[in-house]
Amino acid sequence: MNTDKAFTIREYRQSDREAVRRLCCDTGFLGEPIDPVYEDRELFADFLTTYYTDHEPESSWVIEANGELRGYLLGCRKPLWNQLYSFYQNICLSLRAILRYGRYNENSRRFIRWIVMNGWREVPAAPRRTPHFHINLLPDARKVATTRALFSAYFGYLYRKGEKRVYGQIVTFESRRGEKMFERYGFKVLNRARITKWDRLHPESVYLSTVIKDLETADPLTVAVHSRG
Repeated sequence: MNTDKAFTIREYRQSDREAVRRLCCDTGFLGEPIDPVYEDRELFADFLTTYYTDHEPESSWVIEANGELRGYLLGCRKPLWNQLYSFYQNICLSLRAILRYGRYNENSRRFIRWIVMNGWREVPAAPRRTPHFHINLLPDARKVATTRALFSAYFGYLYRKGEKRVYGQIVTFESRRGEKMFERYGFKVLNRARITKWDRLHPESVYLSTVIKDLETADPLTVAVHSRG
């Protein structure tokens, strides 16, 4: 489905896996590369993308331009399975990070310490049995039209599967991607928590917001059937 002359929204393919992982790392620090914060791209991408790309790929979509992946929405409509997988994955990734800790630079070690000491406290509550998504876009794909089309493809998929609601946890701050932006896509903010891991590196307060959308009362255009890529 074309959103304008340059961009196409299509379903995720297994051949997109490496590009998704790379884009995850290229946008991991508030839309910029994660490297100044955490140098281990392999573990960072494993944590944020592996469940979606390897265990529920049918629930994900990408934005493509001129044959290059410019953004993605990784979705989950099997929340209980995702929670079980995440429990197992967190143990495995923690052990791998501990084994590599001595080889990390100080910024990466600080990141690991934040995860252990504060990360679990700073994640706002989210619905436990509701589909969710993880979205990342490169700067040239951060347009209202492309973002709306990406959401619309996923919402239409959930609606056809009989799902009632969907939520996401979105990083927000004053100068980028504030909560009001998500209101234009029909989301309501449930709660938010301030994230301290960026305090040394970013001048503004950064928040993680849980936003939710009721699919039963969504605009018909949002839940329309979409062509497959």
